[in-house]
Amino acid sequence: MTGRLDGKTALITGAARGLGRATAVAFAREGADLVLLDVAKDLPGVPYPLGSASQLEHTASLCREEGAAVLLQHTDVRELDDVKAAVAGAADRFGHLDVLINNAGIAAPSGKAAHEIEEEEWQLMLDVDLSGAWRLIHCVGGLMAERRSGSIINIASTAGLVGYRHFAGYVAAKHGLVGLTKAASLDYGPHKVRVNALCPGSVRDAPHVEGRMLAEIARSLDVPVAEHEEIFVRDQPMNALIEPEDVAHTAVWLASDEASQVTGAVITVDGGFSAR
Repeated sequence: MTGRLDGKTALITGAARGLGRATAVAFAREGADLVLLDVAKDLPGVPYPLGSASQLEHTASLCREEGAAVLLQHTDVRELDDVKAAVAGAADRFGHLDVLINNAGIAAPSGKAAHEIEEEEWQLMLDVDLSGAWRLIHCVGGLMAERRSGSIINIASTAGLVGYRHFAGYVAAKHGLVGLTKAASLDYGPHKVRVNALCPGSVRDAPHVEGRMLAEIARSLDVPVAEHEEIFVRDQPMNALIEPEDVAHTAVWLASDEASQVTGAVITVDGGFSAR
């Protein structure tokens, strides 16, 4: 630990597993205290299990082992009142929020041509992956602006930069998140609040973070799950999948004072995939 985030409090959504867990642990190792949010239950319309309450508790325990103070909240980012309550609880506990990681997201329902998507499927995808991030910014942005300090990091995707067949809802949501990042960076720049986007490529479903996003994307594309890593690696210029910690370490840098003049940026962590 180098203490790059000493004295900072970070709020991370989608913290039960995957990139949320990897980021939370990396932040704890760098000295941050943490507010960990997750819906911690399955959602109607999402065709795979989401992070659970026990997984969220496990993330918290890993962070406490690193010395972090941790507050847990079961929060549905589709519900503004839920988000307001979580942010209020965080402010009461820690007094300030220095970092917001908008990581909560779903990969499905997907796997259909645009005209085959049902309206409720379209709305669900945008409500979680795009509007959920806006709700957090709605509740946190003003607090950061008042303190004239803060870093907001939106976890987008290479789907925010290019198109993917049969993923119109996901691609639209992630492109929107990149646009929200750029607009919000201009809104908050005069208040010394930075807003950036991270665009991961194909992130390995590492067992230690209980990830499953890449496997669900494979299922939506009718890619055999037993072979999906090998198949996805074929599109990687560096011949390897992205590790969760690759994304987490980039988020640490963006949250730190080392990135004090970085805002409005869209940073890829994709092994060169989007450079083609």
